[in-house]
Amino acid sequence: MLKDNFNDLLSFMVVARERSFTRAAAQLGVSQSALSHAMRNLEARLDVRLLTRTTRSVAPTEAGERLFVRLSPHLLEIEQELTALRDTRDTPAGNIRITAGEHAMTSVLWPVLKPFMAQYPDINVEVTVDNGLTDIVDGRFDAGVRLGEQVAKDMIAVRIAPDMRMAVVGSAAYLARFGVPETPEQLDAHRCINMRLPTRGGVYAWEFARDGREIRVRVEGQLTLNSLPQRIDAAENGLGLAYVPEDTILDALADGRLVRVLDAWCPAFEGYHLYYPSRRQHTTAFTLLMEALRE
Repeated sequence: MLKDNFNDLLSFMVVARERSFTRAAAQLGVSQSALSHAMRNLEARLDVRLLTRTTRSVAPTEAGERLFVRLSPHLLEIEQELTALRDTRDTPAGNIRITAGEHAMTSVLWPVLKPFMAQYPDINVEVTVDNGLTDIVDGRFDAGVRLGEQVAKDMIAVRIAPDMRMAVVGSAAYLARFGVPETPEQLDAHRCINMRLPTRGGVYAWEFARDGREIRVRVEGQLTLNSLPQRIDAAENGLGLAYVPEDTILDALADGRLVRVLDAWCPAFEGYHLYYPSRRQHTTAFTLLMEALRE
């Protein structure tokens, strides 16, 4: 019976974790119909209903949740032992899953990953770019990259980037038409390019500080864009003021495509960290990538 159920139990664990046949099937590399059929067969053999299905979602029943909770630590232990065995190979190998924000991916991760992947062809890296504060444990990620202030206290965080600053920028034509704001409060009179945060559901409040005073301003404008390059492009084309990482607009400032305002109100703050659960057992592949990022 164990032989008959083992593969289906592993599939059930993925469905229960993802709460979606679509996402689970993609991860397992099978069709949704085959996965659904396997789950029905498993329930029939065990003579217990494990999943509640609707037209839009799937969720574990009480019995399914109990099975998921009991099996999870044992499967994690098996996975760790197999990983440790794989690490005895002479050539580093393995899979690494990371979640990172758009700017962190572009400025920190990608410049390191390109030479890293060439150096270690047997290490597979999957990066999910997500500006929300993803739960890396629930999402089964090995690690995440976030600003130091955004890392949860129960995580281990490794600094992988220097301090950074934000910048408020606009085109010379825009500033000539609408004026130059001298304080953050004066942004109320300007067209600003907003960004919506997927985690919180609302638009991001621009953060400023000066002489010990901190202020958050909820700006208004015609545009709301989640893409950083598009926010910069919109500012260059005179559509409003943008609030962006300083390192992304240095060339535009140098050649006059953008002009910086409120510079004194944008102090440096702690940069990006690689973070992971404190109970995580490092693989050789993960350790190599962490060392590459720290360098």
